[in-house]
Amino acid sequence: MTQSTPSRPCSTVSATDVFEAVRSRRSVRAYKPDPVPPALLREIVELGRHAPSGSNIQPWRVHVLTGATLKRVGTAIESAFLNDERGHQRDYDYYTDPVFEPYLTRRRACGWGLYGTLGIGKGDHEKSKAYRASNYTFFGAPAGLVFTIDRKLEKGSWLDYGMFLQTLMLAARARGLHSCAEASIASYPDVARRELRLGSEWVVICGMAMGYADAEAVVNTFQPERIALEDYATFLD
Repeated sequence: MTQSTPSRPCSTVSATDVFEAVRSRRSVRAYKPDPVPPALLREIVELGRHAPSGSNIQPWRVHVLTGATLKRVGTAIESAFLNDERGHQRDYDYYTDPVFEPYLTRRRACGWGLYGTLGIGKGDHEKSKAYRASNYTFFGAPAGLVFTIDRKLEKGSWLDYGMFLQTLMLAARARGLHSCAEASIASYPDVARRELRLGSEWVVICGMAMGYADAEAVVNTFQPERIALEDYATFLD
């Protein structure tokens, strides 16, 4: 059973506690041009130090991009996408192939819902590609983060990494910012490694846009539905 998510404006104020941070966090895909103060970015990323990890391995490595560097990296990845450059391949599979039920239905609902909000119809490849290109420039956010992990680490460290990512996103909400984790950035890992001068031993996990949400942007009104509590939780007494 899918549970409707109540429509609410994209909050532009700081979350007052962790419950509000979780509830008000959403994937924001349009940002104001206002820069995020460097000290604030550092505070948010530093909070990630407190994320848990098995045996305290702390497998994360994050590259925080602003200004000219953000533009350079984003433009390079966007160019590879728009020019349909050959030879690019993810370091890992994000989804199963094929995606199966019930996950396929959820994925389709999210994609069609987002494109419907933007007025992009099925089969409109030109508009679809133009919008997809905005992924690679971090949706115009004033800050972009690229996350990498040592290729030799195992799945447990990837689990740890998810907690690190969530810590940063909730920290951003506590300071009035929004974010969007972007698996799309990992579609061009060689470009990211080249622009960030990284060796092949570093797997590009994802990117993340971060900044002040543009509450007036139509795309930020989209909220995918969430499954109900009884669909994923079992309480045993």
